[in-house]
Amino acid sequence: FNSRMNQNLRGTLKPKVVMRVRSQSAGFWRVMAFDRYTGQGWEVSRDEEDDVQVLERSSWTFRQTLPWSVTLNQTREVVQTFTMVSDLPNLVPALFEAKELYFPTRQIAIDPEGAIRSPIPLSEGLTYTVVSEVPFRDRTKLREAPAVSPLTITDYYLNVPEAIAPRIRQTTEEILAKSPTPLTAPYEKALYLAQHLKQNYRILGDLPFLEEEEDLVEAFLYKYGGGYPDHFSTVLTVMLRSIDIPARLVVGFGAGEFNPFTGFYVVRNTDAFAMTEVYFHKYGWFAFNPIPGADVVPTSVEESQVFATLKKFWEWIAGWLPSPVAGFLNELLAAIARGLGWVMSTLTGWFNQGWLGLITGLITVTVLAFLGWLGWSGWATWRDRRWLRSLTPADALYQEMLRWLAEKHIRKSASQTPMEFARAAQQQQPAHGELIHQISQSYVTWRYGGQTDDLSRLRLRLQQARKGDRQSGFPSIRPRGNQAST
Repeated sequence: FNSRMNQNLRGTLKPKVVMRVRSQSAGFWRVMAFDRYTGQGWEVSRDEEDDVQVLERSSWTFRQTLPWSVTLNQTREVVQTFTMVSDLPNLVPALFEAKELYFPTRQIAIDPEGAIRSPIPLSEGLTYTVVSEVPFRDRTKLREAPAVSPLTITDYYLNVPEAIAPRIRQTTEEILAKSPTPLTAPYEKALYLAQHLKQNYRILGDLPFLEEEEDLVEAFLYKYGGGYPDHFSTVLTVMLRSIDIPARLVVGFGAGEFNPFTGFYVVRNTDAFAMTEVYFHKYGWFAFNPIPGADVVPTSVEESQVFATLKKFWEWIAGWLPSPVAGFLNELLAAIARGLGWVMSTLTGWFNQGWLGLITGLITVTVLAFLGWLGWSGWATWRDRRWLRSLTPADALYQEMLRWLAEKHIRKSASQTPMEFARAAQQQQPAHGELIHQISQSYVTWRYGGQTDDLSRLRLRLQQARKGDRQSGFPSIRPRGNQAST
């Protein structure tokens, strides 16, 4: 592999499958990270033999235990199995942060940036398994992370070339000053800057080569107003460093395309991209993706609040309920089971009575199914309204607009920002373009600035638009390609 990344190169990739991954959770298959910005690319500064930790497993097991950092975050264990379809360099893709590796060689190495190095190339047909402790991304906790970082972090992840540092810092502070509310937490600054790059700079398809002494970040911000996709991540990384937030550039593969028949994620070479990793003291490294058309927060593990609540509920029952109450619950569950058994036996008896019993059974099942559908629909409507009432006014109004547009077959992709979706929806619904823009702008102002406008007028206009649709029927929709589900 190459420890340097030259971002002044040009070319296109011919798509091909490079690996298949079976994983308990989708994510970013991390390959390596770079800590030193060179002006037109990146390099690994600590690449000498003494900087790389070599690990050797026992001869009686294929399990290699890897060092992983301690964090205050809750983590989830995720098992991944990779099968190489094409030859790759000797860098081992894995979800961050790997703690165990089952690999066919006795030795592996880990560099200071967390890249796993194999003594052999990853040739076609090679299969290995990684067990990772993937941290949950708790925004509330990360906002509270201390702004002070240890010297082992600041010595390597704050460097910016002196020739560009003052200008980049000034530009970064001017961008942050545009926030409707002051941003003090490093996490909020990183999120705001990533959104700003996504929304205000363009991916350029035909970019000239940089001059020998020309800096990539300066050319991106002040000359071209954009660049190639990986340039966005470089710019975000350098901007964060300029305001004393530790960051580095990380490269790897997106989750790929999931095949539901095989259970594998099919990963192609065109899924490779670069992101910015930001360090939060006591919580570790978290990635931000400023590339337009992609989610700012990359796919990772998420905690299901529903099951977490049920788990706590049952733990509370087990620990505090007296035995008579526990007995009552057991009897209740048994009664429900007996009732279901009676229904099934009754239906079976009807079906065994000939045509009359069959007709009676079918009518009964149809009526029960209809009543069940009515009950389910009513419960779903109640749950939906209850959920909307739990949201802030700006968020609730925006969700209502998304559902209204979804009824017109205009669905928001998960990779679209609110304003990107608003522009696309305006083209398909020019009659409601101003309403869509104003609601989206109010949502963005609340979401990233914490300010809430008077939404009563917008809510009334949305209700009138929906009422007009019900009275006149849906207007014809001009086809503009497939729309992903919300």
